[in-house]
Amino acid sequence: MSFYLGIDIGSVSAKFALLEGEGRLVESVYLRTHGRPIAAIQEGLSRLRRKVPNDNAVIGVGATGSARHLAGAIVGADIVKNEITCQAVGTLQFVPDVRTIIEIGGQDSKIIVLREGIIIDFGMNSVCAAGTGSFLDHQASRLNVSIEEFGARAVDSQRPVRISGQCTVFAESDMLQKQQMGHAMKDILYGLCQALGRNYLHDVGSGKDIQPPIVFQGGVAFNAGMARAIQELLQEKIIVPPHHEVMGAIGAGVVAMGNEARPKKTSFNGFGVVAAQYEIRLMECRACPSLCEIAQVSRDGKRIAFWGGRCDLWETRAADSATV
Repeated sequence: MSFYLGIDIGSVSAKFALLEGEGRLVESVYLRTHGRPIAAIQEGLSRLRRKVPNDNAVIGVGATGSARHLAGAIVGADIVKNEITCQAVGTLQFVPDVRTIIEIGGQDSKIIVLREGIIIDFGMNSVCAAGTGSFLDHQASRLNVSIEEFGARAVDSQRPVRISGQCTVFAESDMLQKQQMGHAMKDILYGLCQALGRNYLHDVGSGKDIQPPIVFQGGVAFNAGMARAIQELLQEKIIVPPHHEVMGAIGAGVVAMGNEARPKKTSFNGFGVVAAQYEIRLMECRACPSLCEIAQVSRDGKRIAFWGGRCDLWETRAADSATV
């Protein structure tokens, strides 16, 4: 059998999709990066390796996500594509008539507007975390509620409390006050879901023509309370598709599959990447006042990638020719 591999490396999670030659999803992996994207890439490949007879069975690799250039260099991707395109391509495999995609991840949120399968508009969150999954993670920790049980408890709420969601600091203060007043935990949790939903629509969804069918995906879509909150706020049916948490990785694999410029022989470095040793050296970029800390990644004494900047200045340049 022949396989295509899609990898989506974000700031919080790493997603992998293994597609067979006809595009069917064979296996997927979703795990936290814990600030170690290279280790997450190796772990994800390690879990997929048991499904693939040998390296030659992988005939195409696509990478996406905020660390897509790093992932592409590590695994030897044939194509590196932005998240907007890959999220849309992945979703179209499951909901061909989708017109709006709401994607909420750990630290990134986006909205994608499609018409007849074509992207016509999109938006992404600002630097504020109040419209992302980290908002719920942080508040759940404060309430001593696991993020896994958060949604199951929130969805049972019948009298949600109103919590300010414009700022995580204000939301936390408001949440603790409601708790002290004796409100039920499920009502506070669902109030937080509503706050996140309002902030997302106010920030990311502002000015967008949101029309059904509306698909809700990303790691936060595991939270049934969030799906209910967005559905009530929009007053439209929300579709949570299968494999919603790895949709970007699926899209990356499909893009690699349909890439007409793909070489006859894949650039895939093989599953030996799992055991490879990488060296990381930090440096400061002085191209602008931000002074970003850049990680220079090397293998066997050869620079292969740069990672960590606010922009793609270092990530997109050829590692071999880059100068510090």
